[in-house]
Amino acid sequence: MNCIPRCPLTPSLSPGKRTTSGSKSMPPLLRTNKRTIYTAGRPPWYNVTGTTFKEAFVIGLCGGSASGKTTVANKIIEALDVPWVVLLSMDSFYKVLSKEEQELAAKNEYNFDHPDAFDFELLVNVLRKLKKGKSIKVPVYDFTSHCRRKEWKTVYGANVVVFEGILAFANKELLKLLDMKVFVDTDSDIRLIRRLKRDISHRGRDISGIIKQYNKFVKPAFEQYIEPTVQVADIVVPRGGDNFVALDLIVQHVHSQLEKVTLASAHQGQPLPTTLTVMECTPQVRGMHTIIRNKETNRDEFIFYSKRLMRLLIEQALSFLPLKVTVETPQGGVYHGRGLSGKRQITGVSILRAGETMEQALRAVCKDIRLGKILIQTNHDTGDPELHYLRLPRDISEDYVILMDSTVSTGAAALMAVRVLLDHDVPEDKIFLLSLLMAEMGVHSVAYAFPKVRIITTAVDKEVNDQFHIIPGIGNFGDRYFGTDAPSDWCESDEGMDI
Repeated sequence: MNCIPRCPLTPSLSPGKRTTSGSKSMPPLLRTNKRTIYTAGRPPWYNVTGTTFKEAFVIGLCGGSASGKTTVANKIIEALDVPWVVLLSMDSFYKVLSKEEQELAAKNEYNFDHPDAFDFELLVNVLRKLKKGKSIKVPVYDFTSHCRRKEWKTVYGANVVVFEGILAFANKELLKLLDMKVFVDTDSDIRLIRRLKRDISHRGRDISGIIKQYNKFVKPAFEQYIEPTVQVADIVVPRGGDNFVALDLIVQHVHSQLEKVTLASAHQGQPLPTTLTVMECTPQVRGMHTIIRNKETNRDEFIFYSKRLMRLLIEQALSFLPLKVTVETPQGGVYHGRGLSGKRQITGVSILRAGETMEQALRAVCKDIRLGKILIQTNHDTGDPELHYLRLPRDISEDYVILMDSTVSTGAAALMAVRVLLDHDVPEDKIFLLSLLMAEMGVHSVAYAFPKVRIITTAVDKEVNDQFHIIPGIGNFGDRYFGTDAPSDWCESDEGMDI
């Protein structure tokens, strides 16, 4: 397997490193007396009902430097009671400075408050993708060295996106993406005092340099570029975060807009979707299921018959690939058969750890197939599944992808994995989800969220218990296959995961 990039744990998904888009490292959770709100965007999976949102609701917050935009944003988020939000700061989108510009910035001679200081093209592209619910990478700007850091933050979409910046209303393309425009109006003296405290404590600057920059650049830019944009605002918030009446109006309006979105309901009890294919339950298949479901079956027999089922499952899946080709026989005749043609290939992606057991069967059927891996673990604090490791072949968007997991109960892990593949531009109708055993709940979840993904399994059980185990089920497949006791933070397929 060549040319496969390794993606370590991304900052936006690590329990200890998830941050907002701002240049300064911020805590990923907004904690209140009653709950904790996830502020790094929606994780890349859907809930058990398959609920999706057509577009995120984008709130734009504009105001002068140190006017209290971030405070207003946090109070809005807290009052909204929305589980997934993204805080996108305009500070992340300063342009990369040339050597001469960096020298000017070091002497407080560079105007960071002018529209030319921002990369609006990148900003518009990022916000447009966030509004559509796609994952994005956000640059990290270092105000001490006046440059972008090498690492960029990965953030997934959300129900609500809060975008704040001094020039949030200064670009026509940006304004088109904003569903609500809020101008935070704070007295200039208060803003100057706040700016002094912030730049001294967090950006390592001296008082004289701050005052010089304020009088030369900040104040004139506010009067010329920022203050006039109050005319396009839907709501003006005097006194910033202390204006509870204005904040309450904002929250009421956002709630009314979100309620217009028709949320999907669970399809439990409905007929199984047409995208599902269940292998014919022949005496051979039923006999193998009897063996691997039996809790008394020893590990050697469990592995042997599981592998046989995997091989049959993969062969069944390959029959759905539209791989018609025409070849010439040694006798000069023409044979219309099946096979790969052009650049299109087949790539296998396993959901670790149990999904990896299916790789050998796939290799046995498809010689020299490219393989990728996705690792999902449970966050001890939230109980939610999180993406911890990703390794996919290059140009995977050109391939048919066989996504492998041993069992699917609620569908949380499978939904996350499909979402990640879509974020890597794999067409939905080119994804095939294979599993030895699925619960009806998992089937409906995947099929509703991703109606073009083909689902193929050897059997479907009706129930999932309170611990999210399939009933009657097969037990913990990974433990039985590897002969281990799974650590508590492993999401074995998706059994035992809270979603």
